[in-house]
Amino acid sequence: MVLSIDHIELIVRDVDEFVEFYQKLGFEVLLRTAHHGGSAELKLPGENQPVFEIHSVTGEESIGINHIAFKVANAQEAYDDVVSKGIKPERGPHLVEVTGRTNVNMRDPDGWRLQLVDADRIAPQ
Repeated sequence: MVLSIDHIELIVRDVDEFVEFYQKLGFEVLLRTAHHGGSAELKLPGENQPVFEIHSVTGEESIGINHIAFKVANAQEAYDDVVSKGIKPERGPHLVEVTGRTNVNMRDPDGWRLQLVDADRIAPQ
């Protein structure tokens, strides 16, 4: 079911400072959006590299790793599969228009946030 790690979301105080830091380590900027008050997606060069999604701290969030997202072939099928195995996602698959991703949010047994993300992305809106 899970194909790979799609992205790891980091919540930070200053997105620009983190983008600059990760660029110095060799990461490339894939996308900048207004998601969560300003975000950036970065990855190392090469195929099948996980994305770091970095966004500003907002609301009840704490600075640090917010969630790990796993790439799946089809979000609806992955949702149906985990539900059939007794996992209770927060809701069914939904499109986040500003990122172009369809995902399923859930938590592991200790409460850590996880996502199942559809492998197909559309252009952010």
